[in-house]
Amino acid sequence: MYDAIIIGSGMGGLVSAVILAKEGKNVCVLEKNNQYGGNLQTFARDKTIFDTGVHYIGGLDKGQNLYHLFKYLDILEDIQLEKMDINAYDYIHFEGDYKSYPHAQGYDNFIAQLSHIFPNEKLNIIQYCDKVREVCEAFPLYNLKEGSPYDMNILSLNLKDYLDQLTENETLKAVLAGSNLLYAGNKDTPFYVHALSVNSYIQSAWRCIKGGSQISKALVKQLRKYKGDIFKRTEIQDFIYQNDALIGVRAQDGREFFGKTIISNIDLNATIQLAGEPIYKKSLRNRVKNLEDTPSSFSLHIVFKPNTFPYLNHNIYHFKNKESVWEASEKGTNEWPQMYMISMGTSQKNLKYAESMTVMTYMDFELVKKWENTTNTVVNKNDRGESYKDFKEACTNLLLDELEKKFPGIQEKILSTYSTTPLSYRDYIGGRNGNMYGFKKDADYPLKTLISPRTKIPNLLVTGQSVNMHGIMGVTIGAVNTCSEILGRKHLLQSITKEINETFVL
Repeated sequence: MYDAIIIGSGMGGLVSAVILAKEGKNVCVLEKNNQYGGNLQTFARDKTIFDTGVHYIGGLDKGQNLYHLFKYLDILEDIQLEKMDINAYDYIHFEGDYKSYPHAQGYDNFIAQLSHIFPNEKLNIIQYCDKVREVCEAFPLYNLKEGSPYDMNILSLNLKDYLDQLTENETLKAVLAGSNLLYAGNKDTPFYVHALSVNSYIQSAWRCIKGGSQISKALVKQLRKYKGDIFKRTEIQDFIYQNDALIGVRAQDGREFFGKTIISNIDLNATIQLAGEPIYKKSLRNRVKNLEDTPSSFSLHIVFKPNTFPYLNHNIYHFKNKESVWEASEKGTNEWPQMYMISMGTSQKNLKYAESMTVMTYMDFELVKKWENTTNTVVNKNDRGESYKDFKEACTNLLLDELEKKFPGIQEKILSTYSTTPLSYRDYIGGRNGNMYGFKKDADYPLKTLISPRTKIPNLLVTGQSVNMHGIMGVTIGAVNTCSEILGRKHLLQSITKEINETFVL
């Protein structure tokens, strides 16, 4: 009998497991795939490593929020990091505009770099940065403090409305919101979603050398250090009840696991199905089913011929026009692609030339719906057919044509390409329709997508990107929130901050 069984080994599940194991609980993690990590998973093609979801990380300088959490989890020494360009970890580009608009590390530097391009907007840029920090301070757990974050004035502040009130400069507004692929931002996005996402990158921005799977491997190492169990190729089929009490889970191969508490780190709709829909109130089931998912994506993974394409120590967010910043996520089936994000992989063998590039853009699930009844993973290999291959090739060629406009001659430098669609994300990550970030946030209905880690089943908790916030920072904070339900928030925060204080004393 385990103290806690965790379904799914994504970031939220692994962090929850390590926290509980470190605090003395007997923990077991169950993963359906052949690789641990959820969006931390990597894959290799032509001896080149690609990330599935984690392209860069923020807030890892000493004293910053994710640094504190990773320090507590004791994984920093096992992660090789490369700091991105101080003066531009991200560049925002618009078709037909020759300028590159930087997002720089450090708030003073962020202001300085953009003020150089927008000299008449400096006070507005300062005001924007102050607002980001003010909003982040209003979320205590984000800052490892106790308190309630539910200030309706902050939760209901609309990002686009705020920027419209801040300035009349349409270019600056598009630039400030230009990295919104990080949270699938649109005209309805709350400002707090934007602020919590970009703040840590402005603090500091990093790439994982040889991919984000380093993080999951480091977490698994810590879990095993504390005698926790973890099993892959273990897909859960249903929950086990005794006298209406949840006592365990049953895998598809018949194995049974028993625990005092079950933590689900998988899609919330899938959790309800496993738990048994009648156990949940109809109103809650309908609420969750009717929540709108964030869009999915199409990713093109490029392997370059050796020493041909220069390594870029920044990301690029490229848009068809300034309106696309707000509309790209809504136009998945029309005028595709409206935007794309470019990120480089690094092995630190040769930082002059790039080994690889990942190009990511939105894709509506409707475009792959005809193949929705197929599944293809390492554990469950299947061929989706020639029509699917033709579809992926057509999308690849469209995206390559867009890249050629920005980097003339790039196609001659490419050794090979590989692509993933919403079906790939659905099959490996488990989100409904391959959504990137769980449920879409709406400033007009801010409480609708704030999901409590507690459920109607007393010993069933949830964590992961379907619960409040996504991304490395979001799901790590979410795991702390979930584990607080077992350990007590005050005790857990004291344990985390105790190690922080000891670090600074030393």
